[in-house]
Amino acid sequence: MKAVHPEAETANQILGKEAPAVLKMLSDRGRAAYFPKKGIFSQSNEAKGKRINATIGIAVEDDGSPARLPSIACMVPIDPQDAFPYASNYGKPELRKAWQELIRRKNPSLRAPVISLPVVTNALTHGLSAAGYLFVDPGDSILLQHLYWENYHLIFENAYGARLSPFNSFRGDGLDLGAFQDALSRHPGKQIILFSSPNNPTGYSPTENEAEAVAGLLKQSAEKGNRLVVVLDDAYFGLVYEKGVEKESLFSRLADLHENVLAVKLDGGTKEDYIWGFRVGFITYGIKGLTGAAAKVMEEKTGGFVRGSISNASHLSQSILLKAMASPNYMNEKAVKFELLKSRYSAVKKTLQENEKRYAEFFTPLPFNSGYFMCVELKRGLDADAVRRKLLDEYDTGVIVFDHLLRVAFSSVAAGDIPELFENMVKACMDS
Repeated sequence: MKAVHPEAETANQILGKEAPAVLKMLSDRGRAAYFPKKGIFSQSNEAKGKRINATIGIAVEDDGSPARLPSIACMVPIDPQDAFPYASNYGKPELRKAWQELIRRKNPSLRAPVISLPVVTNALTHGLSAAGYLFVDPGDSILLQHLYWENYHLIFENAYGARLSPFNSFRGDGLDLGAFQDALSRHPGKQIILFSSPNNPTGYSPTENEAEAVAGLLKQSAEKGNRLVVVLDDAYFGLVYEKGVEKESLFSRLADLHENVLAVKLDGGTKEDYIWGFRVGFITYGIKGLTGAAAKVMEEKTGGFVRGSISNASHLSQSILLKAMASPNYMNEKAVKFELLKSRYSAVKKTLQENEKRYAEFFTPLPFNSGYFMCVELKRGLDADAVRRKLLDEYDTGVIVFDHLLRVAFSSVAAGDIPELFENMVKACMDS
């Protein structure tokens, strides 16, 4: 590894003292990462409030407000200062604090005394890329369920040279914990594990017992001296529809689990707040014994990645989300949308139950209990893409194919159309 910048070296010395396991988990890029404290950003901060401020590269009106086109400004009904200038590379401070408080409120069993202040990313994909940058070296294996979001290939393999190492997702109606345990045993040393919960594409979240078992297996691995980076893709957090299913993030169980287990939580407003195009995500760190100084270093390294990749996330999007979170109607409005998605989930469950024997000739549903999606596994002899094409061409219906699976996004189908969707799938199977 080439010599790192003095500011990165200083940050690494703090980690080496405060959180030595985390320092060893970092990739070469992660050890070299830093936020330039003496650059334009810090000098501009020092000049804030000065009568004449010629430090930052934005245009301002003579009254000091951001220069803006009236044809654009008329469509942005918030203070121009909250929309047009650059946001902090770390994200709006008020939003970061509010999101950290929300994490604790939504995860009441989270007992870690210190977690990092979330850093704002350009939604989940950018957050996953940040995790890849900071923790993945070429050739590193990433353990994950064998059914996963295809974009992980671009994020981790293409960009950072990792090798995705899948283990079997299900055994019977639940997680294949044995396969997960075997995968951990085959990759001693530094271990990178990626969980998406609810899972895309299957729409499955672990039960409370399974979540406890997963944490137990991770702790066993850590106690053997392995250093674990556990990346939690919580894009669909909160959308759990059944009793007994874990409603909290695995972050609650992992953030204070062991000194060798670093939990990296990736979440955001994208799905939780139904703002897919706003692109506001967060990355938060937790590990047993985390100190404020070590957390600050990880925030700075992440902020350095953000500055070096996109500079900063949309200020306007962050401001709108922050204002929405402060609204007295915020939680009630989210509850209404949750019930909308739950009604569609329930329609899927009812349709499958009422037609179980007839559908069994053509496909079997995989376990699902949450999120946006569910999958069916086609019976042997059926070509999944041929079925998909038949649905498009003859039945005005679209689904996604993963090998021999069809993924159904019930999130985007009215509950009243769910029975027709599955009938069309049956007809397409019969015709293929």
